[in-house]
Amino acid sequence: MNDAAPTDAGAVTAAADAATTLAQLDDAVTFCRACPRLVAWREQVATERRAAFRDEEYWGRPVPGFGPADARVVVLGLAPAAHGANRTGRVFTGDRSGDWLFSALHRAGLANQPSARARDDGLVLTGTRVLAAVRCAPPENKPTTTERDICSAWMDREMDLLRAQMRVVVALGGFAWQAALSWHLRTGGDLARPRPRFGHGATARLGDVVLLGCYHPSQQNTFTGRLTQQMLDGVLQAAVEHAWPQGTMEP
Repeated sequence: MNDAAPTDAGAVTAAADAATTLAQLDDAVTFCRACPRLVAWREQVATERRAAFRDEEYWGRPVPGFGPADARVVVLGLAPAAHGANRTGRVFTGDRSGDWLFSALHRAGLANQPSARARDDGLVLTGTRVLAAVRCAPPENKPTTTERDICSAWMDREMDLLRAQMRVVVALGGFAWQAALSWHLRTGGDLARPRPRFGHGATARLGDVVLLGCYHPSQQNTFTGRLTQQMLDGVLQAAVEHAWPQGTMEP
């Protein structure tokens, strides 16, 4: 364990605030041990492994964001999947939710390839950064309120570092939607009354940033047809239009 690994909420906040670049933040995130339940679970999964991946070495640590520092579009998810990003070490990489997301980003012109299998697979995002509100895989994909609050310091700092050029946040699911609203309030913003409610295609203003709601590309949603490719494409197309209103996507 890194001697500087954050082991409580105060240490997480201090470590996040000390990062002056995304690279520094990404490195600091990976050493976090502030939530004992999440640490135990992510490491148990990495040791026991799923049969299909028994010969692979799992990441088994917190998962940083992925994408360029000049991103105009932020895609915000809930947390790493136990056998997806907790295995591969890159957010939304190595599971079916990621297959849906990155293929849609590719169709929207925001990714150079439609698949994400490993950290070294050559995937590059254009003007887009993907991150999770909670950085460790939680049991049953359900972080506690305390875990969410402790981890929010990482998201707050990441959003701060992206803030100058960020134009759109795409919230994948209600958890991410609420996380984005809370970030805005914590950083001195205000919200319309009544508080904006999540829904697929919902829109809210976070100052000069547009928040777009999208159903999460989970297997439960995609298998049942609650979320279709056309629905996901529609939200990402709206994100592109808000991020590049002149119609020319910058490299």
